[in-house]
Amino acid sequence: MFAEAWKNYKNILCVRPDNMGDVLMSQPAMRALKESVPGRKITLLTSTAGACIAPFIPEVDETIRFDVPWVKTTETNGARRLLALAGELQALRFDAAVIFTVYSQNPLPAGMLCYLAGIKKVLGYCRENPYQLINQWVPDREPLDYVVHEVERQLRLVEMVGAETSDTRLLLKIPEETRKEATDRIGGMLNAAGIREGMRWLVLHAGVSEEKRLYPASDYITACQSLVRQGYKILLTGSGSERGHVDQIARQLGVAAVNLAGELSIAELIILTEAAPVLVSNNTGPVHIAAAVGTPVVVLYAMTNPQHTPWQVPSKVLYFEVPPELRTKNRLLQSFPGPSTPRASPEAIVAAVGELVSSRRKLRSVIPGLTTERLIKSNGSLEASITRDT
Repeated sequence: MFAEAWKNYKNILCVRPDNMGDVLMSQPAMRALKESVPGRKITLLTSTAGACIAPFIPEVDETIRFDVPWVKTTETNGARRLLALAGELQALRFDAAVIFTVYSQNPLPAGMLCYLAGIKKVLGYCRENPYQLINQWVPDREPLDYVVHEVERQLRLVEMVGAETSDTRLLLKIPEETRKEATDRIGGMLNAAGIREGMRWLVLHAGVSEEKRLYPASDYITACQSLVRQGYKILLTGSGSERGHVDQIARQLGVAAVNLAGELSIAELIILTEAAPVLVSNNTGPVHIAAAVGTPVVVLYAMTNPQHTPWQVPSKVLYFEVPPELRTKNRLLQSFPGPSTPRASPEAIVAAVGELVSSRRKLRSVIPGLTTERLIKSNGSLEASITRDT
């Protein structure tokens, strides 16, 4: 209903002040905005955490990093800094803004920021009429009427202004020089870990940005010990702040595990995930990185937001309950509307890994265009990465 006017809007602000995975799940919608009007510029306003992935999203032309007070953060920019941000946005003279939210978030604070920045056309979901704060208002019917995947939610939003794309994948692009440096370093790490072509190995990302989504370390250890007996090497990833938690798992696995928590740049994490036969992870950012590079995923999924499962990639989603003391106070999330099975037991993790790895081998045998080459030179350089049919 707003499509005709939006054809003239070339300078668009996309507001997604959340985590890395949230930004990635908004990528197809930003691609739709970019492709629908020639020469359109996309500026992303996001958090410090979300800004980490922005350089690898080709649809994003500029990134503004700011930790807003209405999203959980350890940063405190304060009211004066927030007003200054509104002034900075006003100086950039945006034609319009799109506010991306999950259904449990209130878009009105972001709407007020756009209002103070003088952005006249603002598109977003809202439960009640926001009047001039979000004047291109789309009534939010989730989760009372239905629940859709986060990617689909944002695509539906931008369709309201005539923005569509035939390519709804998550896709990451690493600059060539950065890719070479990251590939060389990851090749060296695989070499040092004793991983050779044809060996069984996987990446385990045990850390999370929210404690309520943390899968128990003891269950990870039990699952990994079983996988180690099957001949797997385990490469553990995480942020620097998660290294202690990850090391707790690594110590129990001995020489079969390597703790890389805090040692990888985002580019290196992308390359490692791309090379991995499978990723095992909590429902957090690396799951969406895996989806963007085509790596199968086993997700230990805390029963919180149900719409953040892996997008368009082979996956197994195993659910576990959030401890009572950590459960959300948000009424829209207190009744988990998604499935509660299969459960995330260590045995289920092992079975899921085996099924995904086996399916991938069979797929490679019948589709010549889908091959995985991991040739590691003696100096640790990864000679060939991954080619996939697209």
